[in-house]
Amino acid sequence: MQELIFDVNAQNIQQLVEASMTRPLVLNFFSPQAPECQSVSQVLVGEAQRRAGQFVLGNVNCDTEMDLAQYFRIQALPTVLILVKGQPVDGFAGPQPPEMIAQVLQKHLPAAWELKLQEAAPLLESKAYDQALPILRDALAEEANAATRLALAEALLGLKRAEEVEPLLAEVGLADQDSRYQSLKAQLQLLKESADTPEIRALQAQLEAEPDNQGLVVELAVQLHQAGRNEEALDSLFGLLRQQMDAANGDARSTFLDIVNALGSADPVASSYRRRFYGLLY
Repeated sequence: MQELIFDVNAQNIQQLVEASMTRPLVLNFFSPQAPECQSVSQVLVGEAQRRAGQFVLGNVNCDTEMDLAQYFRIQALPTVLILVKGQPVDGFAGPQPPEMIAQVLQKHLPAAWELKLQEAAPLLESKAYDQALPILRDALAEEANAATRLALAEALLGLKRAEEVEPLLAEVGLADQDSRYQSLKAQLQLLKESADTPEIRALQAQLEAEPDNQGLVVELAVQLHQAGRNEEALDSLFGLLRQQMDAANGDARSTFLDIVNALGSADPVASSYRRRFYGLLY
């Protein structure tokens, strides 16, 4: 787990301030000799733990780090400064009730969805789309806006799941249809074109000639899944299972479950068809 509470000194202060470019830094200037500092320190530690990830808490012992106290022009203890992007933006001096401390912090803390986007960004950059996907699904669940939709669309495109990308991009408003949106839109079109493979077209034609051939349905579903057309694949297999649970000598059921499991428990298409499958069983 990432460390979020630090004892600040001359050696690490610069690194902590630089880190506030992406995550607020709360500097708590205190003295162990001053009882009035204890309650503020306890509240800040509690808030850091409760809001895990939303800010970094740096405790500055002014008895041993007098130079830091002078640099930040601390005149009373306790004093709390909030740094965002390297600059002090808020703070307070003297003991304060927990409710007031929480309110001051809240004004400057990133939302949970913003933290998830930050967490997923390096995964998208390194094309680790499968690792980024659950994080971005959580971000969208926290806040459905252009930023979360576009980030999730990028991960889904990387995994060739065009079916989910199209509705996501359709919900992005005109004001947010920037260059990233246009790039993802173009990638989606290319993916859709590449998903209509000669193998799929040949199997579809063969199935039209042999509509009762269950083995062909399974073969087509495999090809559709490989092309990222998962909903089509699951729908065709579910149609067989609804008629006969051991269709295609059991291949329909095993292929259906393989696709559902490959998509993962957080995938909405997989979740929908998993529930429908359990409905057949019970």
